[in-house]
Amino acid sequence: ARELGVPIVMHDYLTGGFTANTTLAHYCRDNGLLLHIHRAMHAVIDRQKNHGMHFRVLAKALRMSGGDHIHAGTVVGKLEGEREITLGFVDLLRDDFVEKDRSRGIYFTQDWVSLPGVLPVASGGIHVWHMPALTEIFGDDSVLQFGGGTLGHPWGNAPGAVANRVALEACVQARN
Repeated sequence: ARELGVPIVMHDYLTGGFTANTTLAHYCRDNGLLLHIHRAMHAVIDRQKNHGMHFRVLAKALRMSGGDHIHAGTVVGKLEGEREITLGFVDLLRDDFVEKDRSRGIYFTQDWVSLPGVLPVASGGIHVWHMPALTEIFGDDSVLQFGGGTLGHPWGNAPGAVANRVALEACVQARN
């Protein structure tokens, strides 16, 4: 990837496996590349409430395995989830210290010490009208990935990108 000038490598840590992911994470860090983590197949593991494991467990495993950012749901858009639970695993991904908070699915205080965090990526069915909610939910330390929400703008791709940027700046300015 480095020889090709690719700045970001994307890997699905669930289908590729944790050993492959850790190896790839070390390769990316050693070569100045970002590692974007996809989570295809997670629903097979975490959507069934009677068996499987919750995504917060998968998020912790990813943080230990390595990665720079991961699709983390949105609360809005098509990758919706319960707000407090989503915020709980978003904090587990990026914060160094997370207090116990059962309402967010955090059942014990967790100190990650110096283990690098993982930026949450909000993507999947999000568009400019979701911007106020996205900036409130995810704050500054996140990636907002607009695909169809930009490309599907009625005036075209460039106006879609401008609309997203203007909305983001307006939300940040309104907050500050």
